[in-house]
Amino acid sequence: MKGIADTGFLVGFGNGRDAHHAWALQIARKATEPLLTCDAVLAEAAFLLGDAGFVLEFVRDGLVTPAFEISGHGTRLRELAARYSDRSPDLADLCLIRMSELYPNHPVITTDVPDFRIYRRGRREAIPLIVPPGL
Repeated sequence: MKGIADTGFLVGFGNGRDAHHAWALQIARKATEPLLTCDAVLAEAAFLLGDAGFVLEFVRDGLVTPAFEISGHGTRLRELAARYSDRSPDLADLCLIRMSELYPNHPVITTDVPDFRIYRRGRREAIPLIVPPGL
């Protein structure tokens, strides 16, 4: 399985008490290659888990790999920020939307269903998602 990892997935994976821990473990087992992510997601996960070293182990162990450099996509990220300003997207969300445009065969693995059901890649295309059951 290929995918783009969002913060909620990483927090669920790393925190055994998280409501989405079992789901995140199941998704990780299905991954056939490192899941793509961005530095903003890694920073959020490190903050929420309270341990940057722990999150860096996700990269070292091949669960995820950073696959996005903000500097090459500033214009598009600003366009997305303006388009979704009513939702106040954070930098990680903007990067994931852009990554979905760059990697169209990779669904976004997220617990942030309300936002990602609104976000679109390109102009109108829904972003394919992998979300916990019941969300």
